[in-house]
This record gives sequence, structure tokens and C-alpha cells, in this order.
Amino acid sequence: MSLFNASALFIMLIMYSIITASTEGVNTIIPNSDPSQDGAVLGPVVSELAVSQSSFGPHVSLNFLSAFTEDLEGSDYCVELLRIFGQRYVSNVNCLVSYARPVQVCENCLVHYNSLTEIYTNISSDQMGPGNVSCRDSLLRSDRLMLIYLLYDNLEEIWTTSGCDHCVNEGLNQLTNDTFYFMAVLNQTRSCFERYQQGNHSELCMECKATYKGLNELYGRMEKNSTLCIDIEDAMNMTRRQWSKNFNCSLPREETVPVIAVSSFMLFLPIIFYLSSFLHSEQKKRKLIHPKRAKSSTSLMNIQDKFS
Repeated sequence: MSLFNASALFIMLIMYSIITASTEGVNTIIPNSDPSQDGAVLGPVVSELAVSQSSFGPHVSLNFLSAFTEDLEGSDYCVELLRIFGQRYVSNVNCLVSYARPVQVCENCLVHYNSLTEIYTNISSDQMGPGNVSCRDSLLRSDRLMLIYLLYDNLEEIWTTSGCDHCVNEGLNQLTNDTFYFMAVLNQTRSCFERYQQGNHSELCMECKATYKGLNELYGRMEKNSTLCIDIEDAMNMTRRQWSKNFNCSLPREETVPVIAVSSFMLFLPIIFYLSSFLHSEQKKRKLIHPKRAKSSTSLMNIQDKFS
């Protein structure tokens, strides 16, 4: 080993000794290349930083709210009800969006709404669950917003506004017989449209007239009986638009015949009135003239008899 290399090695040993001695008693955090060890190394520092921030500023870590436990957090039963409600709520909303156009929410979202109603009934009920726990107050009335109630109320309003109760039975498990029958007639009408829409539309108007007329009559009866829902209304509007706008067909209604007859009578009524008045006046004038002439002739003959 040369003299120069030995001197360099000696100087490096002295510098290492000085650095080691100066770092004794200092708590230095050395970065760890293993991510799994980051929490163990930085945990005390992060906790201390959070405490200092909460003590000297308004920035409070939301993680500390978990320390203020209430009955809800202590009840596994209420937490489970809340979790199920969230899942069924999301399923119901997804179904509504999926069948928004064309509108088929009553037919296809019936099961989802029924399941959501069941879980909400369990939440809002006074009936005690396991461990004599009632989740109504803790889930529905524990805050001013009452979020669970608002969420369910919005979906219930959509269901009511859509008139879905008119198309399903009381158990909310299947459609009514009237709804099934309307769908069958509707499918028959649309099948007729598909069969003749490629050809001459005048042929379609003639061949599908009876089926379309029957569908209109059925819709009118259901409207009078208040058995319509948004699914039926939207389907009928689309079918009528196809019939009149796309295929340029028309269906004369039976009630137009009496309307035309009455309108025609009212139109000719003044003519009939004036004509009858004219004929009546002429006849009356004749009746007044003939007796007067007869009387004059009789009196003239009497006078002549007297002077003869």
C-alpha cells in the first residue's frame, strides 16, 4: 500500500468517527424502503403532528370523530340495517336510470322497490330487534337532516308520481291482470307495425287498423277506471306517434259522427227557419184575401137584389 492511499484511509476513518460522535442522542428518522414499515416509523410523528394542529388551529382531523361513539356504532344490528338499505337504494336508483327511456320503471323496478320498502319498514318500525334494539331514532331522527328519510321519501315520490300502484298488486310482487292484458294487445299491435312497415304504409293502415283500434279502446277503458301507470301511458304515446306521424295513418273516431251531424243541423237551422217563416207568411196572406173577396161579392149581390 502506498503512502498516499494509507493517508487517505486514515483521514476517512477520522471523519467517520467525528460524524458518529455528533449524531449521538439525536432521534433521526431514516427512510425505510419497505412500505409496510412506514406506519411503524412515522406513526408517532403523525400522531404528534395531529395533536399539535388540533391544539393550535381550527383544522381538526375527522378521524377523531370516531372517538365519540353513540348507540348506532355500538349496535351491530342497526349498522347492518343501514348497510342493507344502502345496497338496495343503489340498486333501485340504477334500475330507475336504466329504464328511464322508454319508461318501464313500474314493470322492471318492482322487485327493487319492494325490497327497499321492506328494509325501510324494518328501520322505521318500533319493533325491537336483537338485544331489544330499535334503530328508528338512531337512524332516522338523530340529526336535523334525516338523510335516510329524505332518500326513501324521494324514491317513494317517484313511485307515487309514476302511478305504479295502479299497475301492480297490493303485495308489490307482480303486475295486475289489466296491465298484462294491455301489454299483450300492445305487443300484438307493434308486431303488426313491424310486419307491414317495410312496404306501403297505406297497407299498414288498413291491416293494422282493427288491432290499433282495439288498443285505443282498451286504453280508454283503463283511463276511466284509473288503472294507468307511467309505463302504459308512455307506451301508448309512442304507439300513437308511430301510427299518426311515422306511418301517417288516421283512425276516425265514432264520436265524430254525431258531432258532424249536430254541426250540420245547426248550420242549416237559420235557413230552415227563414224558409218556414216565408212559407207561413204567404199561406196566411192567402187565407186573409179569399174570405174578404167572398164577403164583398155577397154584399154586392144583396144590394142589387134590393134595387131590382
